[in-house]
Amino acid sequence: MGFAARTSGGPARTVVTLDGECDLAVRDELTAALLAAVAGARTVLVDLTHVTFIDSTGVHSLVTAYHAALAGGGRLHVANAHGPVATVLDLTGVGELLAEPAAGSGDAGV
Repeated sequence: MGFAARTSGGPARTVVTLDGECDLAVRDELTAALLAAVAGARTVLVDLTHVTFIDSTGVHSLVTAYHAALAGGGRLHVANAHGPVATVLDLTGVGELLAEPAAGSGDAGV
């Protein structure tokens, strides 16, 4: 299966919609898309609805972008992980690290 990263939104909040497999073959493209989104928006939401597979390099790209967002005073969250993708994120602790804050929490509106 192929890979695609689509970005929408603006400087306050950007959504990066990923599609396909996030693995070694697309590491550079994935990391570049995430870092570009983080550089251009205060809050980045990575939509994993259509991600069918993620390996350690995909997880590394997410964590790299997360740290870049924090360093720039922003935030990066993931949403809509399911199946094996959710399992990998949960087992590594990345699912909890990158979870969207609950409504009414201190991070709401960031």
